[in-house]
Amino acid sequence: MPTYLDFEEPIKELVEQIEQAKQIEEKSKVDVSKTTKALEKKLKEVQTEIYSKLTPWQRVQVSRHPERPYSLSYIEAMTEGNFIELHGDRNVKDDKAMIGGFGEIDGKTYMFIGQQKGINTKMRQFRNFGMANPEGYRKALRLMRLAEKFNKPIITLIDTPGAFPGLEAEERGQGEAIARNLIEMMQLKVPVICIVIGEGASGGALGIGIGDKVLMLENAWYSVISPENCSTILWRTWDFKEQAAEALKLTADNMLANKLIDGIIKEPIGGAHAHPEEAYKNVRKEIIAHTKKLELLDVEKRIEERINKFCEMGVVNEPKKKTSTKVAAK
Repeated sequence: MPTYLDFEEPIKELVEQIEQAKQIEEKSKVDVSKTTKALEKKLKEVQTEIYSKLTPWQRVQVSRHPERPYSLSYIEAMTEGNFIELHGDRNVKDDKAMIGGFGEIDGKTYMFIGQQKGINTKMRQFRNFGMANPEGYRKALRLMRLAEKFNKPIITLIDTPGAFPGLEAEERGQGEAIARNLIEMMQLKVPVICIVIGEGASGGALGIGIGDKVLMLENAWYSVISPENCSTILWRTWDFKEQAAEALKLTADNMLANKLIDGIIKEPIGGAHAHPEEAYKNVRKEIIAHTKKLELLDVEKRIEERINKFCEMGVVNEPKKKTSTKVAAK
């Protein structure tokens, strides 16, 4: 049975009515096609209305939907099975929360790197809930250098609640691994496209988020902290997560308005989990279009534009220096 979020209750009721109508038609051989078509039309209208008015917190919920496709689903669909996964950081071990390898789209080879969550409880534990350890970021960097060596564009798919915060991760240099990725990704000679497909939280997302183009799916979110953790810090409780989500300005629209991303990828009506095949096509289309444009640029110019893009983010207010009385008199 499909999973429905709280605000999707009207959608659930209509889907159940459609299923009941189809069952009646099968059992009694009565033609209910008109009723079914009317219900399906109503379903699209309700989905469009609900998803056009989502609050920031509701978008966070959609980004975490258990049926929302994860990185491997996108990669396998876009490459049509032409994907070879590579493993290990050549230092500690293979981090299952970070996946990567070469794949083909329309005969062109790309290096795909992404955070992978699990589709069930056992797989979530196996993938560490999409939270990478230092070796995950070091594996990602190794694969990026490999792509640079063979002059292949890099595509990163971001979907993580954050880098793994455990003691062992800190002991192995979590902060250093992410910081190293930031500076190395700035200087990569090949095109880099980063896409937030679900959750984009904190340094865990930023560790594979430096690119020539940073894109977001319509119902993804990108922020320095999750709404729950923000609420916990400010109010000592998770109860204010909705207010925190609003204040953090974490939606794709907010990110684009603040010039922190370069574009928004539309999702099908009802979200990527409702029609994943359409979501795969939309992402694939954006990758092809942006790669063609980026490959036309000179390497040095592309790197310079990438660095400038991130350096121009944010606002710095420097305090005015007070002029002494003696200097003013002169």
